[in-house]
Amino acid sequence: MASRPSDTTGRPQAAQGGEDRLTEFLQGASLNRAIPLRDQIYALVRKAIVTGKLAPGAPINEIEIANKLGISRTPVREAVKKVSDEGLIEVFAQNGTFVAGISRKQVEEAYIIRIALELESIKRAAVVIETHHIQDLEDIINAHETAVKRGRFDEAIARDDDFHRYIAEVNGLAMLWKVVDVSKAQMDRCRLLSLPSPGAGQETIAQHRAILEALAKRDQAGSMKALQTHLETSLRNTISLLDAEPASLLIT
Repeated sequence: MASRPSDTTGRPQAAQGGEDRLTEFLQGASLNRAIPLRDQIYALVRKAIVTGKLAPGAPINEIEIANKLGISRTPVREAVKKVSDEGLIEVFAQNGTFVAGISRKQVEEAYIIRIALELESIKRAAVVIETHHIQDLEDIINAHETAVKRGRFDEAIARDDDFHRYIAEVNGLAMLWKVVDVSKAQMDRCRLLSLPSPGAGQETIAQHRAILEALAKRDQAGSMKALQTHLETSLRNTISLLDAEPASLLIT
């Protein structure tokens, strides 16, 4: 796989229109001063990268972000460090901070973590799940299906996450989902690239329904099998997508 492109200084090539994109994703952003600014800026920057609003190579200027949001640089620096720890941002000494390319290695590692944790989650959920949980999961699937039909792919991914998060919450395992969510940052970038492909959203919804059917029967083995099939299918599709993507989006 090709390394991330760079100029003669070793600095990554900036995505075309990167500065404009940075300005665009900051427009309309409002911060709640009652909760930590660091966490809000982290969520804002992470979402912009994961959804492709900030493409690989786009510059991340902490001073500009602070100025546009009317805050000090400290919470911005802390937020950018947190996003960098997830492998979404690269810092080049003397050259600046930029959105990282998509790492195939990190994508594969995220699936290893996710499969292991979510299999344990659904194994426990199948034993304790109640009728109202099943109904809530049905509502999530229906909302997911509507988002796919209407081409609202950001929303579709959010509802996809809601489905998996809710299964963890059936067991009271909120921390488990937090670990999964942090580890799957690179995976999420691929999801937005693949979802518009014909049939991709429908395949996910069908697999979610298969998972739910097994859960409704309290079929522990069947639930685990359906979930593993779902996540392994997603991994195969993601790897195929990465193999077909231009090298400019990828890092080794």
